[in-house]
Amino acid sequence: MTERVVVGGALCHQGRLLAARRSAPPELAGRWELPGGKAEPGESPQQALVRELREELGVETEALERIPGEWPLKPGYVLHVWTARLVSGEPRPLEDHDELRWLGPDQVGEVDWLDQDRPAVAEAVRRLRAGARA
Repeated sequence: MTERVVVGGALCHQGRLLAARRSAPPELAGRWELPGGKAEPGESPQQALVRELREELGVETEALERIPGEWPLKPGYVLHVWTARLVSGEPRPLEDHDELRWLGPDQVGEVDWLDQDRPAVAEAVRRLRAGARA
């Protein structure tokens, strides 16, 4: 069985990472994630990420580079996370989320991340910290 790719976006802006609180499904509601969604057939992961962030947050973004690793979701789905930069717009919770927060590297532990997002969040924070020192 081929696994379907779900893309997550480590959207970084001004030294902070965007966290999105799930509003559905009930078993995930109230927990935080990197926003994104399923890649459609014929769509590259980068294209899927840009489309999903436009639909979910109302912003234009650019997918930058993939964070190494993949994380299993429900059967048949696997999460790939890409770093992304904000090109235009102000993120708003339009679909699947009821709250957004920009978190600095020392604030990411303040929210209850979905388990499968935690490794990618840790790597995104490591990159944010490295960028701040560069």
